Amino acid sequence: MARGKIQMRRIENPVHRQVTFCKRRAGLLKKAKELSVLCDAEIGLFIFSAHGKLYELATKGYVRTAQHPKGKQINTEAKEEISMLKHEIEILQKGLRYIAGGGSADPMTSVELNVLEKYLEIWIYHVRSAKVRTYNCMHI
Repeated sequence: MARGKIQMRRIENPVHRQVTFCKRRAGLLKKAKELSVLCDAEIGLFIFSAHGKLYELATKGYVRTAQHPKGKQINTEAKEEISMLKHEIEILQKGLRYIAGGGSADPMTSVELNVLEKYLEIWIYHVRSAKVRTYNCMHI
């Protein structure tokens, strides 16, 4: 029995939407891991739920280098970088909650707002670059 085509639109029922999110998130993470193993690809994946919760996957890079296979102690530099990256993720999560909800009980500091601004500028640059590439491909 073949599955029917699913219409791509927002699921209105919040319970069904949450169940679908959980199932598809798990499937996406599984596919990313499979792609990494099959193609020896480095995969980094961030998923933000509607509530601002972060789900992440890193097949190589910072997460893997921090977990030495023989259980040896990782060096101080790597620990500091991991700590810095976790702090950046927390700031970005807080910023997304701030943007999505129009504010939060815990206001953002000027440093956090500056970090968020930097990332927003980077994301805008990438969006505009993709837009230009798409436009150029269509008119060649």
